[in-house]
Amino acid sequence: MSATRRQVLARTGALGAGIAFAGSISEIFAGTAATAHDWGGSGGYGPLVPDPEGLLDLPEGFRYTVLSREGDELRSGQGKVPSNHDGMAAFPGREGRTHLVRNHENRVDAKIRVPAVDGLTYDPEGKGGCTALELGRGNRVLGERVAIAGTAVNCAGGRTPWHTWLSCEETEDKAGTNGYTKDHGFIFEVDPYDPRHTEPVPLTAMGRFQHEAIAVDPGRGIVYETEDAFEKPFGLFYRFLPEKPLGGRGSLRAGGRLEAMRVPGVPDLSVVQEPGTTFDGIEWVPVPDPAAKETPVRFQDFGPKGITHAQKLEGCYWGGRCVYFVSSFAKSAQGSAADHFGQVWRYDPERRRLTLVVVFGPDTDVQMPGESPDNITLAPGGGLMVCEDGEGAQHVYGLTRRGQVYAMARGRQNIGTPEEPEWGEFAGVTFSPDGRSMYVNCYTPGTTFAVTGPWR
Repeated sequence: MSATRRQVLARTGALGAGIAFAGSISEIFAGTAATAHDWGGSGGYGPLVPDPEGLLDLPEGFRYTVLSREGDELRSGQGKVPSNHDGMAAFPGREGRTHLVRNHENRVDAKIRVPAVDGLTYDPEGKGGCTALELGRGNRVLGERVAIAGTAVNCAGGRTPWHTWLSCEETEDKAGTNGYTKDHGFIFEVDPYDPRHTEPVPLTAMGRFQHEAIAVDPGRGIVYETEDAFEKPFGLFYRFLPEKPLGGRGSLRAGGRLEAMRVPGVPDLSVVQEPGTTFDGIEWVPVPDPAAKETPVRFQDFGPKGITHAQKLEGCYWGGRCVYFVSSFAKSAQGSAADHFGQVWRYDPERRRLTLVVVFGPDTDVQMPGESPDNITLAPGGGLMVCEDGEGAQHVYGLTRRGQVYAMARGRQNIGTPEEPEWGEFAGVTFSPDGRSMYVNCYTPGTTFAVTGPWR
């Protein structure tokens, strides 16, 4: 055992607690097309070519289409395209069509709110929500409408096996705060195809906290949830056991049990720094008050053994037999026990095993040119696409299963000044059902792109 490993175990108090070191970055792609392919090759798709339109730089041979732009009129006539484009997913439609559902992370000061629509609005004072786009062949926009309204700070979420979108509120504001008339911090189920199948009803049993993303176990129906809490104590990693697992649209309203992950002897995941570190015997502890009526969940009493926290728990997805989740960064100056530039964790429910698969940073094997992975998605041909959440020019990076990082896109929309430039971050990266188009949002000014080209 190396000194580094021994120091990690000593700090966590887990020395001799059944921890192993194994695996490599290829674990991220277990059970996916990437087990057979190394998408993007050793050098990705080549250098980025400056965009003469000043919006999006891409490799030679790729091109983009602007599908939707903040402030334009929605094709439904319901109002303007809202601000702050964030999490997104693509669903297959009839006759080769694609349905996109897009979050709007609007707070009370949002420039353009999601228009309130009868039958789709939860809280009239909530400015967040989702919009839905219907695309024909060649990514031609056929329709664009409000999918749910009256929610708040809709950040990420995730798709269900029955082709709905779970939109997550990243807030803990209660009724009476910031002018809201109802409590916020919930998950809402959105139908990407037909607004008549969406009810603005919070899935309260899934918890009220600063939600980020979810992933559903397609075999068991368990929903895993990340929490991106902004202040210490930081967020938790959760699982929700539905009363009606895999029951289809609306089934999550039947309720279930919410639990939080405890890694024995590890109160803060940031102290684990070496890829391959594995913890067995992961425990799941019932959340005392999922609705957080009096106390935010992460402050609640989980017993003398406590609970495991982590800063910036964001992206979450299912791959093979496991769920993967991302800690975008940890900073001791902000209260974390240690520093890192991004982690990807893998939880195997059958073995109750948690593995640190990847650590990003200047002193690691996986060096992002920028920092802090945020939204993350598996690409159809293998590999990952990662939205950067850092400073300076913003990128979408590709990551091969050999740990090689390459730039796939660079944003050119300067939302600052020439003296102090600032670029809108990327979010919501996802792929069309046929794998031929990559869709991605620029957060601000809100823009949704479709990227096509010689994907391998």
